[in-house]
Amino acid sequence: MDNLLSGLISSKTRIKLLVRLFFNPNTRSYLRELAKEFGVSTNAVREELNQLKQTKLLNTEKSGRQVFYMANTAHSLFPDLKSMVSKVMGIDQVIDGIVNRLGDLERAYLIGDYAEGKDTGIIDLVLVGDIDQYHLNDLTRKTERYINRKIRSLVLTRDEFQDFLPKLENQPRVLIWEAKTIKNTAALRKR
Repeated sequence: MDNLLSGLISSKTRIKLLVRLFFNPNTRSYLRELAKEFGVSTNAVREELNQLKQTKLLNTEKSGRQVFYMANTAHSLFPDLKSMVSKVMGIDQVIDGIVNRLGDLERAYLIGDYAEGKDTGIIDLVLVGDIDQYHLNDLTRKTERYINRKIRSLVLTRDEFQDFLPKLENQPRVLIWEAKTIKNTAALRKR
């Protein structure tokens, strides 16, 4: 899977930046944080950040002495880059292989490192609904072999999720799937 971006982009640091910043567009990072996370020099990261900023793929925001970098969601290539990053991280396979096949699933959240765009090899999911644990375990094992990553799931009922929500609010998270009936109900409530 990593060949998707590495075949197009020769810089490993640039690939890591795209994954880190484009998977979850709410992610903001600064130079030293990225250099430490990637295990490379600040100059190497600065050079790649500058190139991405020149192409207007990144926006910056200054806070005190720190400059934060984030994906430019208004850029015409943003949806395509976000989709490519999801494929590289295996999230598209998690959705196809597990989430879409789980019957009474209401929502699926990606939490932890992957929600921040960090490809650590362990994908943490929070699944809300009435889910057959045996079926989930079977789908998880098959998907793990295919994407070569570990998947950990926390299954919650709607009531358990409401109790868990305050803990989830303090963590990085990305809603990766929602049942259409929930979307329609939420839209009706807004009216």
